[in-house]
Amino acid sequence: MKPSDISKEAEALRSAAHPMEGNPCDHDALLELIGDAHYVLLGEASHGTQEFYAERASITRRLLAEKGFNAVAIEGDWPDAYRVNRYVRGASDDTSAAEALSGFRRFPTWMWRNEEVARFVEWQRAFNDSAPPQGKTGFYGLDLYSLSGSMEAVLAYFERTDPDAARLARERYGCFDRFGDRGQMYGLMAGVGNTASCQQAVVDMLLEMRRAAGEAWRSGNTANEEDAFNAEQNARLVKNAEAYYRSMYLSDVSSWNLRDRHMVETLGEVERHLWRGSERPKIVVWAHNSHLGDARATEMGEERGELNVGQLVRERQGRDAVLVGFTTHTGTVMAASDWGAPAERKQVLPSRPDSYEALMHQTGFERFMLPLRGEGSHYFALREQRLERAIGVIYRPETERQSHYFFARLPVQFDALLHIDRTQAVVPLDRDAAPDDAGLPETYPSGK
Repeated sequence: MKPSDISKEAEALRSAAHPMEGNPCDHDALLELIGDAHYVLLGEASHGTQEFYAERASITRRLLAEKGFNAVAIEGDWPDAYRVNRYVRGASDDTSAAEALSGFRRFPTWMWRNEEVARFVEWQRAFNDSAPPQGKTGFYGLDLYSLSGSMEAVLAYFERTDPDAARLARERYGCFDRFGDRGQMYGLMAGVGNTASCQQAVVDMLLEMRRAAGEAWRSGNTANEEDAFNAEQNARLVKNAEAYYRSMYLSDVSSWNLRDRHMVETLGEVERHLWRGSERPKIVVWAHNSHLGDARATEMGEERGELNVGQLVRERQGRDAVLVGFTTHTGTVMAASDWGAPAERKQVLPSRPDSYEALMHQTGFERFMLPLRGEGSHYFALREQRLERAIGVIYRPETERQSHYFFARLPVQFDALLHIDRTQAVVPLDRDAAPDDAGLPETYPSGK
């Protein structure tokens, strides 16, 4: 790019950017910005970009190894991620990361069953193998789509520990039997009043599970406590998923907000569980930019009333939380054309001239980190509201402006940004990446 083609705004960004050149020091500036923060939220501009996963993994390895972070929490279902947690802690029968990740069967399978995640999970297992028992790091899921699997986990816990409670659990959860795995259908029928709500049954079951978890904690047996913690989170997920499915057909905003509140609630439960000694735990979060950037700085928050994980964590933690966004200009992405459709390696259109991504492209840097805290000239260059791109599990280039762009104020949305100008599609572990179940889109309408 010729110097005459670079705007004053792009020049300001160039002066503040920290280029990344593929060496071990690439993330030094970001780790310095993170400092002693206890929460680091690492986003992504799509669910199917190899570089986003690779950079998040690289940053997270350093957070665990150099800054004493204790856990990774992902935008994935609790039971599936907890299977990975057992593997990285050396407590499962799985023999590889690919096997441990095989629980992620729900569409889109490529989101967590991909080569970059598998490489990170193997690294975390090796890292934990060299650590003392109290120094092992964890891997947890924050999402709430595992209604059926979480009910099965609660039943399995009580069948091992309390047959009477197991019979009660089967009776209470029997409210969902007629719907099988179709939580969306339950939500539709209960939401419009065509079937009785299961709300009281799942609340009662959570209270019963909390009683059992308290007894396990008082026993002083760490293995029992860990088992009960897992079951309690599944019972809490069932309660919140029941409410989510009832709300999703009545209001997009209320279901979105309920989902992100559940994620933050789960983060709090993980922190409480890990806070065994005097040291407060540190947690890194992997999720889409739309969940981790402060919603108050986007049109979804300002116009629709949506909140998200980034907003809620920032409200509670202040500068003890660091929100990191990711952007790209062009390349390829793994995505589907419709919900439940096969994965495709799709071409990502060059970013719109009126977008933040195009401004980042103007700098001429292929990869860089841009700090967004403070009062530099680059900060003022970004104050004007611009379009920002978001690709979920569905990508439709033909309607990109309507489907994938929204207005945002970047320096308020994030504390730092990683821009990778040209990116490529993530490689699924299952090369066909065929969906296990289609059904209705649980993350409708955004697919994030």
